[in-house]
Amino acid sequence: NPQGEKGPLRGAGASGPPSAGSAAAPKTTRADIIDRAQRWVNAKVPYSMEKYWSDGYRQDCSGYVSMAWNLGTNEWTGSLAAYGTRIARADLQPGDILLFHNPADPAKGSHVTIFGGWTSSARTHYVAYEQARPRTRKQSTPLAYWNNSDRYVAYRYKGVTGGSPGSGSSTAFPGVKQFGPGANNKYVTQLGQMLVQRGGKRFYAVGPGPVWGTADRRATQAFQQAQGWKGKEADGLPGPHTWRLLTSGGGRNIPAAGTGGSPNTAVAFPGRGYFQPGQSNSHVDRLGKQLVKKGYGKHYVSGPSPLWTEADRRNVEAFQRAQGWRGGAADGYPGPETWRRLFA
Repeated sequence: NPQGEKGPLRGAGASGPPSAGSAAAPKTTRADIIDRAQRWVNAKVPYSMEKYWSDGYRQDCSGYVSMAWNLGTNEWTGSLAAYGTRIARADLQPGDILLFHNPADPAKGSHVTIFGGWTSSARTHYVAYEQARPRTRKQSTPLAYWNNSDRYVAYRYKGVTGGSPGSGSSTAFPGVKQFGPGANNKYVTQLGQMLVQRGGKRFYAVGPGPVWGTADRRATQAFQQAQGWKGKEADGLPGPHTWRLLTSGGGRNIPAAGTGGSPNTAVAFPGRGYFQPGQSNSHVDRLGKQLVKKGYGKHYVSGPSPLWTEADRRNVEAFQRAQGWRGGAADGYPGPETWRRLFA
């Protein structure tokens, strides 16, 4: 994606000129990084190399990361690395970035995304927050990106507090006694912040805190149910497995209100007519996202969309062939059985 050059904040969000030659990293939390990233998603900020949003940040990929990391300047892909520490992809946590800086074509051949967490324990796809045409988006994305994947480098913001190796916020499970009625400690706060990052914000009226409350129990239970757990495994109290998934970014996110908590909720097949050349509808978009989630999105160049394309057909065909089907049963057009297996 094309991007602008490094520069100061503009407009209402500007707080003065940047200090020359510095790479100051103001302290922030992972929860705050994701919260800021989500604001642009909610606002549907249009992509632009020249325009600046009301907060002063440039409306391109590097301006978006500058905003999410709360930097005092609009950085570009050639300077963002100075604010981070290079890490292994296996160590990615929400708020980290995946950066591709192409020296041969830095303005138009580079890109950066914000890591929002793994979509499953397989760790082949992650939730990417990114500023791309036509507007800010959040979607499941193959690691590290749709193209030039091997050239992306993972970085952790130097100013992040909580959840990073060696920090005061450990990824090791602190024990069951730290949670439940009467608990009042930093681990309850950490739990709440991680749950907010994974879709549990609606359970908190005033935000996570150190005192255990009903909001913590309900958000924890919603996360556990999103993994398909039942009974004592989804009692709202975190155990070692729940904690491991939250600190590593693994497992499924908490679904939006009204969508149900089970990952196996049946989705009715809408009919063959929605999946034909020239069709554009929500069913095509849903199909594409599920294909990506299942690991059959390699033919997408820029991600699924409501418009049916040859990339959709080829990805469906790949899924059908993986079922052992051939000929007309693997023509790339979904039927009831393809749909059932895809959403099972």
